[in-house]
Amino acid sequence: MYRALIEDIFYEPEETEETEETTFPATDKDLLILTERFLAFEIPSKVFLQAIAIADYDGAAAFRYVDSYLNTLKNKNKRKHKKLLVLGASTKFDNN
Repeated sequence: MYRALIEDIFYEPEETEETEETTFPATDKDLLILTERFLAFEIPSKVFLQAIAIADYDGAAAFRYVDSYLNTLKNKNKRKHKKLLVLGASTKFDNN
């Protein structure tokens, strides 16, 4: 009797049943939206082509890829701007 209770406690249907996520390729409208997200940034063509290749198989994964790349790019730019502020011009010197 105790063994049956223990088995019920540890039974997790997510682990025993195999579930597959259904993926859908990106539509033309989705590809246009992906392209528009990249327009504000200078990106390597390799990154753009990779996003399109991913979108061919899984539209949602392509959006995650683009968002992740752009977030990384924005964070790098923020760090550069902070460094520029620290290295600002000194007012100790006179221009003669």
